[in-house]
Amino acid sequence: MTAITLACLAGGLLLLLLGGEAVVKGAAGLGLRLGLSPLATGLTIVAFGTSAPELVVNLRAASLGATDMAVGNVMGSNIANIGLVLGVSALVKPVRLDVGVIRNDIIIMVGAALLAAVFLAKSAMTRWEGAVLVLLIAAYAWYNFQAARQAKPASQAAFGEALAQSEHGLWLDLLRVIGGLAALVGGGQLFVTGAVDLALAFGLSTAVVGLTVVAVGTSLPELFTTAVAAWRGYGAMAIGNVVGSNIFNILSVLGLTAVIFPIRRGDIGNGDFIMFLASTLVLLRFISTGSRMDRWEGGVLLVGYLAYVAWRFT
Repeated sequence: MTAITLACLAGGLLLLLLGGEAVVKGAAGLGLRLGLSPLATGLTIVAFGTSAPELVVNLRAASLGATDMAVGNVMGSNIANIGLVLGVSALVKPVRLDVGVIRNDIIIMVGAALLAAVFLAKSAMTRWEGAVLVLLIAAYAWYNFQAARQAKPASQAAFGEALAQSEHGLWLDLLRVIGGLAALVGGGQLFVTGAVDLALAFGLSTAVVGLTVVAVGTSLPELFTTAVAAWRGYGAMAIGNVVGSNIFNILSVLGLTAVIFPIRRGDIGNGDFIMFLASTLVLLRFISTGSRMDRWEGGVLLVGYLAYVAWRFT
């Protein structure tokens, strides 16, 4: 592994972090100015913003022929969002949520994961299957924006006051989105180049690198925004970001990648699929057992994720 590889990984990761944070802040500001509720903002605009690194990395990886890294990135990112992101967030502060407002989104997330598993069961995903996923994300976004119209003004009070007291205006939100996207494009190219070199240097498949190194790197925006939301007591936005990001990763990121570059699962095995589906099903506990995730549950999620990563490397 050369210094150039390390520089690509470090520089790409830095740009992804900075770009992801800028896109999230700008997109969240735009959403809140449009009158969306915190949950709707977390499920749609913030979720899309934090999924932007995955999309950029996937398209770059697929263009280089590493389509198994693209699949591994989506699956690994979703696993990391539950085990790493939600686990750390619950450790920071127990997560509370009104189950009724996100029940349908959790069910949609589970359905999207099952559909992706079916499409990839034959070891490849065709362009028309990717188009199905893209159509579903369009329908999901429309559903959420329609639901946002019915949000009560009281649910937006705290965010509305924060925006009213903010010194910056609409122009800065737009600048953050544009600048953040530019950073994501450059960072994605550098990070994938370094990740491919890393795989070759250690004799790892690009699928394994996508499931671990790339997945964690592109999940850092979700980790940052979700942990901050949990710390500030915004459980709805924290969970909404994780659920929305997982939905966007499958339907939008994987779907768009498959439409442009038909993809193969490569070295992604049954164990990875089991972990992918099992981590997704974890959030069903909100529906069945209540609206609080305690610190010990966050610890279990984090330990489970670390065990999975250790197993995958060995």
